[in-house]
Amino acid sequence: MRHTRALAAAGLALAAGIAGIAGTAATAVPASADAPEGAYWRVESIRTSVHPRAVGSGYHLTQRNVSTHWSSPDGKGWSGYRDLGARPATAKDEAAWRADGSPTSWAYRTEGMKIRLSTAPGKGTLVAEKRPPGFRLGDEKYVSPQQLQSLPADADGLRTYLTADVDAWIDKAAREATTTDPKARKQDWLDRRDRYVAEEAVTLLYAVPAPDKVRAAAYQVLRTTKGVDDLGDAKDPLGRSGRKLALPVLAGKGAVLRQQYVVDTTAMTVLAEYTDLKDGGKPVLGKTGVTTITAAWTDDRLAAPRIP
Repeated sequence: MRHTRALAAAGLALAAGIAGIAGTAATAVPASADAPEGAYWRVESIRTSVHPRAVGSGYHLTQRNVSTHWSSPDGKGWSGYRDLGARPATAKDEAAWRADGSPTSWAYRTEGMKIRLSTAPGKGTLVAEKRPPGFRLGDEKYVSPQQLQSLPADADGLRTYLTADVDAWIDKAAREATTTDPKARKQDWLDRRDRYVAEEAVTLLYAVPAPDKVRAAAYQVLRTTKGVDDLGDAKDPLGRSGRKLALPVLAGKGAVLRQQYVVDTTAMTVLAEYTDLKDGGKPVLGKTGVTTITAAWTDDRLAAPRIP
């Protein structure tokens, strides 16, 4: 879900974001803390999009893939992936595919790379992440399990925390741009500040095992951020019910990005992400699509993604 920027680094002093625990013993448990409800926090994402290039006689394919991310309570991580195969994108594409003899695989070269597509699902993979233990809330830094549990559990406090995080990232990005892009202006990032805050709130709603109260606060931050539209009750592609919210539209140099999320307001987790990227008014294939998400504690054993 990091379509517009890498998420801000969460290197702020923890005490600035925690209310009511100053002066307590180092072993004190934050009021927002939750005990793990399983062996792993697992996030399963199934992405559906149209392949960016036509194949065969000129028809398009819809691709699906599933990725999983497993986090242990102490912050270790594992990532899994499986290609779920390709199919003709529309009835018109299917007719052209059948006229081509209904092939089950395709290959072509682009920019020196050979791209292979198949109707058959690929082999699932699972690898341990080579990184420091912890939970990613930023580009390069990870917070400890204790820091994650200690995030502000009220909307005002959490907004202050996330906004400070975004401001720190903007400062860093603007400094780096002085050597990489002399035409870049800090104001360009500041104009999108509200969107960046909303993006970080979305991340807390699924990507890490934040406490229930923190996720509830993140939802309130998201829905009340300037430019976020509440589109009302909705169902995701799997038929699950939630509330659909739209992030502020991101536009520049002919490209327009719209993103919407369906949020389960009981579990306070993201159910689906809809991405609509257009350039010159035309959809950018491969970048436009929908992702269904299941995020929850589980006692399942570590495994590569299964075929749903």
